[in-house]
Amino acid sequence: MQTIGSHYENIWPCSRRAAINATKAKPGGNVTEKTNRTALGAADAHSRRQVITGSAFGLGSLAIARAQAQETSSESARTKAIIMAKAIHHEVDFHASPQRIYEALLEAKQFRAFSGGRAAEIHREVGGSFSLFAGHIVGRNLELIPTRRIVQAWRAVSWPEGVHSIAKFELQTQASGTRVIFDHTGFPPELAEHLESGWNENYWTALQKYLG
Repeated sequence: MQTIGSHYENIWPCSRRAAINATKAKPGGNVTEKTNRTALGAADAHSRRQVITGSAFGLGSLAIARAQAQETSSESARTKAIIMAKAIHHEVDFHASPQRIYEALLEAKQFRAFSGGRAAEIHREVGGSFSLFAGHIVGRNLELIPTRRIVQAWRAVSWPEGVHSIAKFELQTQASGTRVIFDHTGFPPELAEHLESGWNENYWTALQKYLG
């Protein structure tokens, strides 16, 4: 038959043995020492958990900070790319018909005449090449709609190999003649100011004089 003592020993065996050990221990000696060791062990375990948790938190925070920095850097690069992308847009009115302006831009003899006599060679079909201003500007015709639109792949020979910009001339009939709506994109951004003045001087001003 199981006694009450054995029943409690089975239920709380660790507690009973701890009580017996405490009873057998000498006053001021082993009980206090065991208690201190237990407390220190618990404190050490707690400290280790804090260190591990703190390290994990620190590494996690560092990873998040790095990800945020990379995202910020990528966003900054995207913003810089947007800022660096430049375009030229002009709208110029001429006292001449769209046909005359179209021919002046695509017929080599007329181009030489309005550009100060500098050599020009122009193949007028889509895909045809051109060389303007004594070979300084070269490219190809991408789209040609007579009297309405000219789109060209356009580059200066001094640009890096393979770099082409897009020059588009839209010709709109006006009561007094023609409005040329011009857009130039895809050029090296540091050349924007130089190209801006070049279009005004070598195209619009020169064409105005040539067409009267």
